[in-house]
Amino acid sequence: MHKESSYQALNAPQKKAVQTTEGRVLILAGAGSGKTSVLTHRIAHLIENNNVPASAILGLTFTNKAAAEMRQRVAKLLNPKLAKQVTLCTFHSFCMQVLREEIHKLGYTNSFSLYNEKDVRRLVTQLVRETLEHEGELPSIEPTLVLLSQAKSKLHSPDAKDSPIWHDNFLKNLHEQLETSMRAYNAVDFDSLLSLTIKLFEEFPDILEKYQNRFRYIMIDEYQDTNPVQYHLSSLLSRKHNNLCVVGDDDQSIYGWRGAEIKHILDFKAEHVVKLEQNYRSTPVILQAANAVIANNLERHSKELWSNDNAQDPIIVFHAPSDMEEANSIVQRLIWFRKNKNLAWKDMAILYRSNILARPLETALMQASWQKGENWVRGIPYQVFGGTEFYERSEIRDLVAYLKVISNPLDQEALLRIVNVPRRGISDAALDMLTQMNRKKGIPLWNLLQDVASGSFIPEETQLSSRANGGIGSFVKIIQSAQEKFTNSPMHEALTWLVESIDYKKAISEEVKSDKMREFKWDNVLHFIESMKNYEDSMLEEGKKPTLFDYVGSTLMDEEKWQKKDAGFSEDRVHLMTFHSAKGLEFTACFLIGLEDHIIPHEKSVSENGLEEERRLMYVAMTRAKKHLTLSMSRLRKRMGKDSTSTPSRFLFEIPKHLLKVTSWQTLE
Repeated sequence: MHKESSYQALNAPQKKAVQTTEGRVLILAGAGSGKTSVLTHRIAHLIENNNVPASAILGLTFTNKAAAEMRQRVAKLLNPKLAKQVTLCTFHSFCMQVLREEIHKLGYTNSFSLYNEKDVRRLVTQLVRETLEHEGELPSIEPTLVLLSQAKSKLHSPDAKDSPIWHDNFLKNLHEQLETSMRAYNAVDFDSLLSLTIKLFEEFPDILEKYQNRFRYIMIDEYQDTNPVQYHLSSLLSRKHNNLCVVGDDDQSIYGWRGAEIKHILDFKAEHVVKLEQNYRSTPVILQAANAVIANNLERHSKELWSNDNAQDPIIVFHAPSDMEEANSIVQRLIWFRKNKNLAWKDMAILYRSNILARPLETALMQASWQKGENWVRGIPYQVFGGTEFYERSEIRDLVAYLKVISNPLDQEALLRIVNVPRRGISDAALDMLTQMNRKKGIPLWNLLQDVASGSFIPEETQLSSRANGGIGSFVKIIQSAQEKFTNSPMHEALTWLVESIDYKKAISEEVKSDKMREFKWDNVLHFIESMKNYEDSMLEEGKKPTLFDYVGSTLMDEEKWQKKDAGFSEDRVHLMTFHSAKGLEFTACFLIGLEDHIIPHEKSVSENGLEEERRLMYVAMTRAKKHLTLSMSRLRKRMGKDSTSTPSRFLFEIPKHLLKVTSWQTLE
């Protein structure tokens, strides 16, 4: 039996959830109710008490962070070698593993590239421009990208009638052209990882049965966030053995705008339902207020969070004259909490519905003065959550593009990004001529570049300059040599060789004027090499062979592992983030600002996703606070560059008055 002392720490409903292992199980896990502990103990219980092979268990999550935390906890409950046999990953990572083995049956090779949103945007822009024969700046293609993504998440082709007017109803044709181009480039995007896996399972029943037999027990975390394609995938995988356990909280379903459908958890046909309502995070006052707000939603499972905590501090509410005075008041309260409640800056977070609300706060934080010992310090350290992600930085995107081309030379998007990086004398005109030639002749651009480098092909219409010819030859030689290096050497050593061979440090120096920015970019390159070494070490520890293909996939699907570093969670800084970004996090003190009726509930979101999702978002934000919760609003706020009168959010009036302490914006306590 797995560690008894740990098991005994579970409460009665948690134990019931752990021990209910057969059939379709719905675990309704309220905010802060210990669902991760339940999931990990359930895995240990299946293996050690029910004799289920570890390799027969599949746990699906929505973030790599959640999957990593579950892996760590399972390893503490079981023999570490046994724990490694359990498959715990995101939906996308799971589908990546399936396609890595089986995608050749759909006309791709197993070394396919994975395109992110920016790659797809560039390709769609190119296709739109070619289809419309449009020169100059295009109207926004964002609506087109959203419709294409929504179609994939719902497993159907986009309807022509949904096409944005400006491109004359050719959305369905554009979807087909995009699929054709992606197949030609041997590439798939994030949405396609799931839809192609479903296509594979439905067209090849023997492959589906193989995975059904492999995974007899399936668990899905955050089930309220599933979209139709994820719902369908889980249905296919669990159909044979019918052992599907879903864990989630309909009250925290806040991603309707991303395609999540709350009906999946509301309508889940369960043989067993377990409710986890004891909260281990927040005080009773905070929970009573959050319960009162969410109780106004009609589409929800009945549940009510409670806590054994004895703290009775009321929720502070204040109404400031303007957004700047609201920000200044929040900053003074941060200083008060640090001094009087002995909180570190990192124990506190300021949450808001929209990123634009952070601007006055940043000004107030930078201008604040506070006492540190006998000295006065100017400026409070802070971090805005969700800045430029590590893998979105240009130098990292360059290196990832190199790795993509090395593992899959057919990836034309990646090829075009780095064929002249660093500069090799290959002009845009030369590249344009070559891409037109490759489309005209119907051969991959990489093959064309190889022919040019070897001298076996010279473009007829336009002669390349000798410098461009030499640059192409140099590039082809680098890629071919790199392919050999990555095959025969440790990958991080091969990457170090590549960075030195293209003299990337010099390229950064030539492109960037600021010494500080040069140092920052080069430091990112060194971090990237280190991340590859860490990946190799972790794979070898697990007894697996690290491959360049798998690493490239992991960099694109594991970008969030850099959020912790970038967001400064280990540093003593106040955190600024949106309500959406705060989901899954907790802080000793939370300040919810801008609680006004046009902001929360948000005017546009109410019309698109309904009032109930906005109320769930308010509920999520409130339940991030452990001990102290402050709610604020402003009478005047800048809207479209002008001062506009605001009214308090209707959600504030849903909180019982006895739980609130209304104060002046100038009062600190």
